Amino acid sequence: MEGIQNPIHRTVEEVFSDFKGRRAGLLKALTTDGQQFYLQCDPEKENLCLYGLPNETWEVNLPVDEVPPELPEPALGINFARNGMPEEDWITLVAVHSDSWLISVAFYFGARFGFGKNERKRLFQMINDLPTLFELITGNAKQSKDQSANRNNGSRSKPSGGVKPRQSESHTKASKMSPPPREDDESGDDEEDDEQGAVCGACGENYDDFWICCDACEKWFHGKCVKITPAKAEHIKHYKCPTCSTNKKMRA
Repeated sequence: MEGIQNPIHRTVEEVFSDFKGRRAGLLKALTTDGQQFYLQCDPEKENLCLYGLPNETWEVNLPVDEVPPELPEPALGINFARNGMPEEDWITLVAVHSDSWLISVAFYFGARFGFGKNERKRLFQMINDLPTLFELITGNAKQSKDQSANRNNGSRSKPSGGVKPRQSESHTKASKMSPPPREDDESGDDEEDDEQGAVCGACGENYDDFWICCDACEKWFHGKCVKITPAKAEHIKHYKCPTCSTNKKMRA
């Protein structure tokens, strides 16, 4: 694990480059190198940590012996939880802890190099423009600010004909991870409302979050409104909202 040997000054760009390198290494461990990472996290071994390195590689290793450590340490004992939950849920959990570790390392460097308020703010903005590991793993990555700005300025072309929130069966999982578009009005007078998206069938709001579609009534819901997480949605082939599930039980 690489650290800072001398208290010399580093720029925001240099710390951000370190962040991107470590992030890229962790992403490899959780995706393309997933099988190798899984095998290295043997629950029979001692407490293990997942480290992302600045050269875009990763390693599973024991925590460092130094107290306090030269750098903030990642989550300890990730291997112990490996066999206690579905592999997808375990990978998602490791991704969340890895996101936290990346932020802590970046701002440790910020403190070490004496970043002021404006430098810390710029560093966070640069980091925040990238999707988190959790968002990439779950398929819930947010659009970049430039894409959002283009959409708000009306640069996105509207598809011809009515756009239904629910897609074909082959795209069910992908659609469950994305906020639904509102159906176009035939009059075309409510184009501004169309850009805002459909509302949640539970809370009536349309804020950006994880969504899931009921396969019975075809209404969209915020995952947290119906207590469905992205990881849980991956294992649901046909989702029925609480209302449709209750109606089925009453008819039975």
